[in-house]
Amino acid sequence: MKDLRYRDEAMAKKILARLREMDLRLRFMHVCGTHQDTLVRFGLERMLAEAGITIGQGPGCPVCVTTTKEVVEAITLARAGVTITVFGDMMAVPTPIGSLADIKAEGADVRVVYSVEDALRLSHEVDRMVFMAIGFETTSPSTAYALLNDPPKNFSVLSCHRLLPPALRALFAMGEVRIDGLIQPGHVATITGLDVFSEFAGPNGVPQVVTGFEPLDLLMGVYMLAKQVKEGRSEVENEYRRVVRPEGNPRARELLERAFTPVDRAWRGFPVLPLSALEVSEDLAEHNARLVYENVLKGAPVVKEDMGGCRCGEVLRGIIRSEECPAFGKGCSPKRPMGPCMVSREGSCNISYRYRE
Repeated sequence: MKDLRYRDEAMAKKILARLREMDLRLRFMHVCGTHQDTLVRFGLERMLAEAGITIGQGPGCPVCVTTTKEVVEAITLARAGVTITVFGDMMAVPTPIGSLADIKAEGADVRVVYSVEDALRLSHEVDRMVFMAIGFETTSPSTAYALLNDPPKNFSVLSCHRLLPPALRALFAMGEVRIDGLIQPGHVATITGLDVFSEFAGPNGVPQVVTGFEPLDLLMGVYMLAKQVKEGRSEVENEYRRVVRPEGNPRARELLERAFTPVDRAWRGFPVLPLSALEVSEDLAEHNARLVYENVLKGAPVVKEDMGGCRCGEVLRGIIRSEECPAFGKGCSPKRPMGPCMVSREGSCNISYRYRE
């Protein structure tokens, strides 16, 4: 293990030296909270900056892009006596009417689960169960599998699943930040394959590399992007070949097509993005929480999307770094978050706060 560590360090130094030799000043973006964690935790952010490479985080945190309106839907259902199951990172996301953790403290039945399978098991213990489903193409196939395999009649899904490509289209269309290349998330590509990113390549696009999550993966992905820039190419390359196949996972995509329908929906920090979210399909309407509890949700309060002082939306669009938000580390911290970017462990603000010097 010690020899392996030394070999990794030697390889990292070699990659960084090659980047310095290129003498480029580039701004890349990734769309994955795990990539951000790797960048900051291992000091790669500073090392790459010294080599002329800046990397910003885009809308790659599932908790962060889930809107206040969707959290309020779950709170409204819980207050009406429906059992809500949800991933732990969602519990502390603040809204103008409180958080899921707040209403749990008030007596509502809100339970943290680690998977949709946990929610299915718990549904046998209660009268009415809703699973608040978040995440991109990485986690949505498991929700699809649960929906398609005869779930209990009292089980329904509040789908907050998102699709990544529409957000990338929006980033390019809005043109708020300069992007010289994209680090694409390896786990999403495991499902989608590589073709889904091809629309962002070519003469009018940018270099892209599908990258894994270890420090060497990320450094090699950055090197491959810089090499494309140096050579005047804009292609989709696959650094994560040990996991990602060019065709992705056709079986998982088939499940998504059967269980969900793409719909227009707003993202935190973005306007309504066409066909950017997954709603439970009509064939499975009896398990769509928005239809099952339609009358309850009509009473959900209308709320503002962002809490005052929180600039999470700008962080998600890559306009500012977390540290540039006036509330960072002052009024906003993991113990008292003002927005989801400080709540989720995949959120840029939470990561920057945990690893700050």
